[in-house]
Amino acid sequence: MEINYDNVKVIGFDADDTLWINETYFREAEKDFSKLLSRYETVNKIDQELYKKEIKNLEIYGYGVKGFVLSMIEMAVEISNHNVSNKTIEAILNIGKDMINKPVILLKGVENVLNILSKEYRLILVTKGDLLDQERKLNKSGLIDYFHHIEVVSDKKEENYLKLLTHLDIIPSEFLMVGNSLKSDVLPLINIGAHSMHVPFHTTWIHEDVSDIEQTTNNYLTVKNLSDILKVLN
Repeated sequence: MEINYDNVKVIGFDADDTLWINETYFREAEKDFSKLLSRYETVNKIDQELYKKEIKNLEIYGYGVKGFVLSMIEMAVEISNHNVSNKTIEAILNIGKDMINKPVILLKGVENVLNILSKEYRLILVTKGDLLDQERKLNKSGLIDYFHHIEVVSDKKEENYLKLLTHLDIIPSEFLMVGNSLKSDVLPLINIGAHSMHVPFHTTWIHEDVSDIEQTTNNYLTVKNLSDILKVLN
């Protein structure tokens, strides 16, 4: 099925793992966390239990590094049967601080793509996570001037997108969302009558996985990298 993008006037971009590296830092942090608690459980068990704790806490803490750190601390207390040391808790906090202070590394071709598209389209940034952390990364990225609007949402479901598009007076059929997550950046847009493009990143949080059936829809385009968008739209 050929998709026509001629009516697109506004392009939304995801941030983490679409514009810059993010998930890689979480995987590194999980390894450090598992090493800290290796005296209590196997690495595989620690990873599994931490993921369960993160999902359970999403409604309380939301997405982002801070919620991740709180989940690690809770997990450390539980898996150690309340025997975890203050030194280990401090080490967990330092893992979080190190994540927050990581450099913002842009993915290949990002600035060139935004520079070209900003001359023809209205660009907005739609990302989820901790507001302060996302603002920090955006400011460090040097990309802020390319966007007409920046929105940090609590989640990326159909209702979140509809609320945003209504607020910005954007007609769904004139909107294209670009991102690395099928669950967050692609499928919700298709369901509300907007366009979407999938730009896979080599590492994806398991929470963002979708079923094989969901992936079979042919209403979106998958490109290898962000620069390929230019070939599709021009």
